[in-house]
Amino acid sequence: MSDVPSSGPEPQPASGTARPVRGMLHHVEIWVPDLGRAVASFGWLLEALGYAPFQSWSDGRSWRLGATYLVFEQSPALTADRHDRCRPGLNHLAFHVEDHEAVEDLAARARRHGWSLMFPDRHPYAGGPRTYAAYLVNADGFEVELVAVDHPDPG
Repeated sequence: MSDVPSSGPEPQPASGTARPVRGMLHHVEIWVPDLGRAVASFGWLLEALGYAPFQSWSDGRSWRLGATYLVFEQSPALTADRHDRCRPGLNHLAFHVEDHEAVEDLAARARRHGWSLMFPDRHPYAGGPRTYAAYLVNADGFEVELVAVDHPDPG
């Protein structure tokens, strides 16, 4: 919940999606210092992961997958111009990806959209030998983790 009411449009029920279950995430709102950069980096990635554009207004955009949506807003109430994942609050968003080939494909394509690979010396097992993932960070300091559902064991 934000300190300032969002100026975005009122969410509409997701058509053609399963009924949400108790405890399921409804939405996550992330304040960004530059909406254009957020749309360029997150918009591409979310659409590549199957999210669809949902809402759009002068200070924000959202993407939805099923009944859950992610909001990116450039609020006039921001108190900093860069996200710091090491401060209290959001550290990162992690997304399931079908397999290790998809992780590698998305990680390679992400570079063209403002993302860079974190922990390249430990990629793709930076999270340990049982997790095949790409850890990416964008120009504003936001991190995403792309985790393969199916992957080979480390050699």
